[in-house]
Amino acid sequence: MSTWHLVDPELRPTLQSWTPSTLQADALPALREQRQQAALQAMHLDDGLSLVMHEQHIAGNRGEPAVRVRVITPTARRANRMGILHMHGGGHLFGSPEQSLSLTRPTAAHHDCVVVSVDYRLSPETRFPGSLNDCYAALVWMAENAAQLGIDASNIGLMGDSAGAGVAAALALLARDRKGPKLAFQNLMFPMLDDRTVVETERNPVTGEFIWTRENNAFGWRALLGCEPGSVDVSPYAAPARADDLAGLPPTWIGVGTLDLFLDEDMAYAWRLMRAGVEVELNVWPGAYHGFNSDPQASIAQRARETRQNWLARFNR
Repeated sequence: MSTWHLVDPELRPTLQSWTPSTLQADALPALREQRQQAALQAMHLDDGLSLVMHEQHIAGNRGEPAVRVRVITPTARRANRMGILHMHGGGHLFGSPEQSLSLTRPTAAHHDCVVVSVDYRLSPETRFPGSLNDCYAALVWMAENAAQLGIDASNIGLMGDSAGAGVAAALALLARDRKGPKLAFQNLMFPMLDDRTVVETERNPVTGEFIWTRENNAFGWRALLGCEPGSVDVSPYAAPARADDLAGLPPTWIGVGTLDLFLDEDMAYAWRLMRAGVEVELNVWPGAYHGFNSDPQASIAQRARETRQNWLARFNR
């Protein structure tokens, strides 16, 4: 059934320009290049924020390639800032730090904090756990070099959208289990958490029609896993919703729309976090589809962006 009538009226103009499409492996290189070139051109526009950026290549996991990160820092020098490790979205198939600057730069400016955005390896060229290993290497580097970065090593958190939020959730599990850097928080916008959503038999009839569809979700999970989604041996570090134990994770913010394909898995994860004794704030946005928060004009998108930043402000000391 069509869920158009459920879409927030202010979001409909943006959605009208969306053309449904099913992802294909042979189309990925051109799509990636197109998106990256658009992001690089946008970097030349002055947003008026007092920030400096540089990119750096850090050592990857043992035997794996170096990891490129983009570091965003306020121009005024100061020590012991909040640090945020950011993972971009893109279904495990697309994305880069440059394509997320509309989020990461305002975040660094608003909180006078340091944001490190990871250019993790994409699928299907790199299967799990390549992207997670890249992000763990970046987290360890960030903690070990906190003083040089002007970061308080005890106040580093994670931030991500969609697939990047799923990687962030997996990274929080991995850091806990490896007794790695202790995290202050995880900030997850419509996280991609559960491969079993692909094969569920009792599907939510009002989710997944727009932007990130069930077909594209299946493609993204297959690309990451190298096997069929829903298989019994999928690691919880690939699909965090599969983790048996969620205790000991940092305070968590989750935001998702009622029309987003990830609604059910995100709400279930939030509920399980709460039952595990984790501090959780869950925001569910009515009439909102996947990626709605990027709409520049709709009031619901503006409120979502503000709510997310207000939650982060609690950790900025």
